[in-house]
Amino acid sequence: MFGWLRNKSELQKLQSAYCKLMRSAYKTAVKDKSKSDLLHKKANEILTQIKEIESHSIF
Repeated sequence: MFGWLRNKSELQKLQSAYCKLMRSAYKTAVKDKSKSDLLHKKANEILTQIKEIESHSIF
């Protein structure tokens, strides 16, 4: 019932940040390609961290 009060795990925080960066990269691609590329690069760095965490949690 009070799931929204629960603290997010590190994986959930990274996934949220990845989604926000990808959305903003998509939105800015129309106006500024270089800024969009920079946001996409940051999102890919977060994606590698997400994959690393997921690979350590699965045996």
